This record gives sequence, C-alpha cells and structure tokens, in this order.
Amino acid sequence: MKSIFVFSTLISLALASFVQVQAAESKKPNIVFILADDHRWDYLSVMDHPFIETPNIDSIANEGVLFENAFVTSSLCSPSRASFLTGQYPQQHGVQNNFTVWDNKNITYFEPLKAAGYATAFIGKWHMPGGLPTLRGVDQFISFEHAGGQGAYTGTPYIVNGKALKLGESPVEGVDITGYITDDLTNFSNKFIENNQDKPFALYISHKALHLPMEPDAEAAGRYDDVNIVLPKEADSWLAFADGSFKHFLWDSLEEKMKDYAETAIAMDQQIGLVLDKLETLGLDDNTIVVFAGDNGYMWGEHRLIDKRWSYEESMRIPFIIKYPNGIKNPGRRSQEMLLNLDMAPTFLALAGLEVPQHMQGKSAVAILEDKPESLRDAWLYKYYEDYPYPVPEQLALRTKRYKLIDYKRGKQDELFDLKNDPLEQNNLIDDPKMQTIYQQLKTRLHEMDAEVSQPAAAE
Repeated sequence: MKSIFVFSTLISLALASFVQVQAAESKKPNIVFILADDHRWDYLSVMDHPFIETPNIDSIANEGVLFENAFVTSSLCSPSRASFLTGQYPQQHGVQNNFTVWDNKNITYFEPLKAAGYATAFIGKWHMPGGLPTLRGVDQFISFEHAGGQGAYTGTPYIVNGKALKLGESPVEGVDITGYITDDLTNFSNKFIENNQDKPFALYISHKALHLPMEPDAEAAGRYDDVNIVLPKEADSWLAFADGSFKHFLWDSLEEKMKDYAETAIAMDQQIGLVLDKLETLGLDDNTIVVFAGDNGYMWGEHRLIDKRWSYEESMRIPFIIKYPNGIKNPGRRSQEMLLNLDMAPTFLALAGLEVPQHMQGKSAVAILEDKPESLRDAWLYKYYEDYPYPVPEQLALRTKRYKLIDYKRGKQDELFDLKNDPLEQNNLIDDPKMQTIYQQLKTRLHEMDAEVSQPAAAE
C-alpha cells in the first residue's frame, strides 16, 4: 500500500512539473522579425516623410519603441543579413560582401530558440552567396534562388526545406500563390503563425521589397504619380546615368524611381498590416515581439550618390522599431541610443529568457525597452569591403554620437564630420587645424575598435 502511495505521489509530482513547464513555455514571447530590403530610415510616415504612407509600420512605432539612431555595420544586403542572424560583425561571420559565401558553421539565433522549445521559420529572401543553406534550428525554410537569389516581384518559384517547387505550386497546404512576392511571403507567414499559435514561435519574414526594380502591386501602382518630388540639392533627375551610377540600373529619372520605391513600400506596409491583424485575431499580439527593420539604407542623390555601401548616414541608417506589449514600458517612445543590426539577436534571446552566447558581439536592448537610463554604446565600427564591379572603395568608419571618421583605402580623401553641426555631412573637417586633436583621438579609437572587432571569438 505504501509503494502505491509513493508511486502515486511521484506521478502527481511529475504531472505538476509538466504543467509548470507547459505554463512556462506558454509565457515565452513569440518573435516576428520583418525585414525590408533597401528601406532607408526616414521613408516612413511616422518619420514625417512628406508623402509616403505607412500606417501599419507606424502602428508598430506608436505601440513600441522607435530607434531613431539605428545602423548597420556594413551597408550591403548579404553582410547585413548575416549580422542580424548571428549577432556578429562581418569580420566575424565572414560574409563580407554580396559575393562572399555564407559559412554553414555560423550559429544563428534560431538555434538556442529551437533548443528552448520554439517553433521556427525563415520565410523569404535569403540573399547570401553559396545557395540556400541548411539552417540549423529552423523548422520551415521557405525561400528562393530565382534571379541569383534576388527573386522577382512576380513569378518567383519557391523552395521549401530544400525542395524546389514548380511555378505556382504552393509549399504550404492551404496557402494560395498570388504571384506577387510580398503577398505570398505574407500568406506563408500567417499560415505559420496560425499553425503554431499554441506554442512559442520565432518567425523571420524577409521581403524582397523595396529592392530594385521596385515594383508595387496593382493597388499601389500609380498612387504617387502626381506627387512633386524634391531632390537633394546636389542631385539631378538623371544622376543614375552619371559617375558610375548606371551600375545600379535605374533606367528612369530619379523622381520616377523614387515614386516606384514609395509605392512598393506602401504595398509592403499593407501586407505587414495583415500579419499584425493575424496576431491580434489569434490573441497573440500582447505576448509577441514584433520588429520591423531594413537591411541597409539607401541614397537618393545625396552626395551625388545612389544605392548604399558608403559610410554616409543615408546609407548606413535603417528603420528599427520594436513592439512588445508585455515587455515594453511607456510605449510610443523614440530612443536616441545607437542600435546596430547585430543587437537584434542578443535582444531576442534576452527577451526569451535565454543566455546570450559569448560569440555574439551585439548588445541586448532590453534595458532600453524597459525605459531604464542605460546606454548601449558611445561608438561603433563600420566596414565596407569592396564588391566589384561597384565603384565604391573599401572603407572603415568610426561613428560616435557626435563625430564620424571615414578611412578610405584608396581613391578618396579621408573624411571627418561633426554630425551635430553638419548632419548632412557636407563639410569635411579632416584638414581643419582646430580638429586635429579630435581627429587623432578618433583615428586611434577606430584602429583599436577594428582590432577588437576582428579578434577571433572566444570558444564557448
């Protein structure tokens, strides 16, 4: 009789432990990361853009924290995307430009989340050399290799967990292929959310929009035909055909491509709204971390340049907005802290209650979300590796809260800007006698930080 009692007690304890584990699991926040391609930080209505309309992205900001000083450590698709996933500088993860192959030994934030019980999915544009990887820790991997990994706005055949599908064939049961890539990626994402609503999940939605050729859907096309575009003072309508800019394939006037860009943005914003609606409908919105970000900025004639790559603000700054009702204090705030793309991975892990691996070089932004008086950093390092045939020299830059020093490896004089008094970076102070002490201090800090960032990560 005593043995039966002991056995019964053990069963009860086991059941209680199981219930506690299940309860703990249910409290883990869901994670939805939405990445736009080439979306510069100020092309949002919440940033007071003169005409663009992004009400759904705005709602994330109004209910969360908008980082007005968010940056990438290399303004180019492949290295930036690798930094989001690994929490590392390009000097560590090894994806230096759009031609450097992703190393499958890289550890992404998906792995610890999966080990902690998360359902995981990567849906959308991978865009790193070497073909689609076998991503450890990812349950559902829907992407494409079409057009060199760029995909097309219409007519992209998808690949699900390594299986190539015929054009129009759906990789997910119950999801119709519309043919417009932004809509398709949203439909796949919402189906994943629906299928995993009873467990914690981490979803990475990687859009093709707003990348060239910047094609909006039928509903958004023509929305801004009558808008009067005011170009930067140093730009002109046909800049895309001058100074090597033809390599960026803008075969219309700058004004027309800017309208296409803005219309493609509002088409994407509409689809982001459907993801937010799905979370709300399923009662998941309060316990879901939603992040909207861009993989790099974009220049529209500033400095007589188009595209990204350069160390200028328009190129390196990105939109970065976090919404998490259960974890953000005083929502609707704007933070001036310098947040980097490599901070996203440690922030997700910290919010999930997990230890941040030592190999991650980014910093958790949880204290900022909790409205604590803490600083993320006072300086950081930017590096652009050459990627021929684009006529942009290799460059290393130090960005502090006030100054920026850019060290060019060839073909251009180094630059020093006082961002407080010259936010548009028009006045190079590198030869100013009054700035030589500051210049030398920044130069020393730049090389120290370069050595620190490039130091091989300690074994864990």
